[in-house]
Amino acid sequence: MDALKKFSDADGKELVKIARKTVTELLQNDSKINDPDFNSKFNFDSGVFVTINKQNSLRGCIGFPFPVKSLSEGLIDAAIAAATEDPRFSPVTPDELDQIIFEVTVLTSPIEIKVEDPMDYLLNIKIGRDGLIIENEYTSGLLLPQVPTEYGWNEEEFLCNTCEKAGLNKEAWKDSSTKVSRFEGMIFKEESPNGEIIRESSNDFL
Repeated sequence: MDALKKFSDADGKELVKIARKTVTELLQNDSKINDPDFNSKFNFDSGVFVTINKQNSLRGCIGFPFPVKSLSEGLIDAAIAAATEDPRFSPVTPDELDQIIFEVTVLTSPIEIKVEDPMDYLLNIKIGRDGLIIENEYTSGLLLPQVPTEYGWNEEEFLCNTCEKAGLNKEAWKDSSTKVSRFEGMIFKEESPNGEIIRESSNDFL
């Protein structure tokens, strides 16, 4: 967590550049990059997601919500998966490299929100700061912090849509068997394909 608190804009720009470089190398040369300096610099465990957009539409989004890999390894694996393995989309092609925008979200470790009354979830979620994970014994679903802001959802709509992402009834967050966790994210993205990289969120980590 300390490493994340010290995360700079320059660090975020490097992650986005490596995400693009990873996908470019894979699509053009069918190889996986290996950058020892990058691996050493980001050799701490962290959740991470890579999102690819094309003409303001989602083109792929895959990641690791829990800190099960080093950030360097997780980023590269997530970038490859977002470009080639998202089941909602066909794989990205080399011709699309100049048309897509890369976005990287670095995650804090999820924290379970424990409440006596499910309606109290609404008081413990902050739109624009928190992402959500909703899970039960059989399934789980995740939405990143930027999603409710993009769609203009309130806290209840955010909970309902995360339930549906998990394949559950939208009211499942009210069930005692449902676990709700929140996390925060640092978001860095290209303003245009291969263009300037900006920090989308200035939220402080927990």
